[in-house]
Amino acid sequence: MKIARIELSHHRLRLDPPFVAAWDSRPREHFDLSLVRVTTDEGLTGVGAGDAMPGFAGHEHLFLEHNPLDMERHFRVIENLSFHYGRCWPLDIALWDLAGKIHDQPVWRLLGAASGRVRCYASSGVLRAKREMLEMARSFVDAGFPAMKVRFHRASIDEDLAVLETLRENLGESIEIMVDCNQGWRMPWDTLPPWTFKQALNVARALEDLDAYWMEEPLHRGDYVGMAALREATDLRVAGGEMTRELHEFRELIARGCLDVLQPDCALSGGITGLSRIAAMARAHNLLFTPHTWGHGIQVMANAHLMAGAVGEEAFLEYPFDPPEWSPERRDFGLAVPIETDSEGYLALSEAPGLGIELDEDLLARTQM
Repeated sequence: MKIARIELSHHRLRLDPPFVAAWDSRPREHFDLSLVRVTTDEGLTGVGAGDAMPGFAGHEHLFLEHNPLDMERHFRVIENLSFHYGRCWPLDIALWDLAGKIHDQPVWRLLGAASGRVRCYASSGVLRAKREMLEMARSFVDAGFPAMKVRFHRASIDEDLAVLETLRENLGESIEIMVDCNQGWRMPWDTLPPWTFKQALNVARALEDLDAYWMEEPLHRGDYVGMAALREATDLRVAGGEMTRELHEFRELIARGCLDVLQPDCALSGGITGLSRIAAMARAHNLLFTPHTWGHGIQVMANAHLMAGAVGEEAFLEYPFDPPEWSPERRDFGLAVPIETDSEGYLALSEAPGLGIELDEDLLARTQM
C-alpha cells in the first residue's frame, strides 16, 4: 500500500453573532477549517485538521509513493517542513487516522490505551460578567463536568478575581476551576505586554486563596526563569505550552522546572507521533499532561485519542464549550455529528477505526473557500 494523494482544502463558517474570544481583541466573524486528506492507492483516506499548513503546497511529493505506515519517516519530514514553513502537524493526524483504518482499529487502541474514555473540563472562552459566568458554571455542573476553565483579560485583575470569588462563594467545591491568564502569546495585532513576574505572583497568591486548580500561561512563553521562580513560589500548579512550536522546547521547559502541567496540542506541535514522546517525558518527571484543544472537533478528537493512549483518565482534557457563542455545532462544523461529552463529563471514544469521525461533505462543499 502506498500514499497516492494528499489534498488540502479550506472552509469558512460565518459566525452571526460573532464570537468574542477572551484572548482576541477583535470579534471573530468567521471560523476557518483547513482539512488535509491522505489517500492510499487502495482507496482508504485519513483526515486531519488544526492549522492551515502554509508552505506545505508543493511538498506533497515527499510523501507520495511511500508506505503510509512509515510513521517515523513521515514524522521527520513533517518536522522539517514545520521548521521551514507553517505548522504541518495536521498531516501527522491524518496519517494516524489512516493507520487506524488500515488496521481497522481506533487510534486510541493503536496507542496502547486500555480505555477510550477521557475525562474533560469545560473550557469557556467568553469574558462574561459575574452573574452570567455563574449561570454558565452552574450549567457545567448540571452537565456533569468535574472542572471548568475561566478566562482572565477583563478591564482589571480585580474584575477577573471577582468572577472567581463569585463562583467559589456560590458553588463551593462542586467543581474544579482552572484559570487561563493568556499571557504566553498574543494575536498579531495585540501589542499589550505580558505580565511581569511580580504581577503574576500577586495573582497566583490570590488564586491560591480561591483554590484554583491551575494557573495557565501566567508569563511570556519564553520566560523560563520567571516560570520556574513562580512555580517555586506558589503551591498553585503552573500550566503552559499550548502554542509551543518545537518538541525540544518542551524538553527545556521540563529540564528547567518551569511547569507542573504540560499543554501541547498535537495539531500545533509534534503531531500524535511526537507528543506521545512528550507525554512519556511528562510522566517520567511526575508532571501532568493535558493537551490544549481549542479548535475544530477533529483537533479535539486527535488530542483525545492521544491523551487516552498517553495518560488515560489521570488528567483533564480541554473541551472547548461556551454556548451559545461557542457551541459544538459551530466548533465541529463539517462533521456529520458534533462531539459531545456524557453526563459525567467524559468523552467516550468509539471503536470505529481511526479517529472515529465522519465528515459532512455537503456542508464542506458549501463552505469551501
